[in-house]
Amino acid sequence: MAPKRFTQLTSLLLVLVYALTFGLLPARAETLALPSLHSFVSSVENGRSTVVRGVYVRDAFALPVVQQPKDNPAYVSSASDYVTEFSMARRYGTIGMLAHNHLAGEHFSLIEKGDKVSLVYGNGKIGTFVVTKIIRYQALSPNSPYTPFLDLETGETKTVEQVFFEMYSGKGHLTLQTCIAQDDEPSWGRLFIIAEPMPPVEHDEYPDNDR
Repeated sequence: MAPKRFTQLTSLLLVLVYALTFGLLPARAETLALPSLHSFVSSVENGRSTVVRGVYVRDAFALPVVQQPKDNPAYVSSASDYVTEFSMARRYGTIGMLAHNHLAGEHFSLIEKGDKVSLVYGNGKIGTFVVTKIIRYQALSPNSPYTPFLDLETGETKTVEQVFFEMYSGKGHLTLQTCIAQDDEPSWGRLFIIAEPMPPVEHDEYPDNDR
């Protein structure tokens, strides 16, 4: 990897460590009365066909999506009920969603393998994904941009670059990311949820998670 590219990625990951865990006190999520997928689509669409406007998982959450400001790939919304699309992920062929672990990211732990995740675009189109992997890492040096990561399932240790490219490079999969807090350390670990795309759903069709 070219030195400049390496520096950009490690600097970005350092910022994301703090961005995803920033906050004074963790907040418990209120019990959500989830709308149907049909109602959720209507509430977030704005006519922009290329912009992700919402993310929906049946029996888990229905959350609007905001975009990062131009040239600020470390931005993560501080609103309690918003997910942020990670702009850099698209450069590597994937879709990334970020959230603070004490805000909207708190809901990510409700997702299980096999769940369907629906991305809602501004024109009402739905992209449906199936969760295939849930990966939890411990950051062995939580406050370092060069921290190695320990895979909590396999026991394998990986570099920060290996984790980034495994999570965010590919052919169209969806990655949801938040941090894991433990033992008074808000940056103790990382939670990644990987979902693979299903055939697209038109505006007037809704997958099983609307039934």
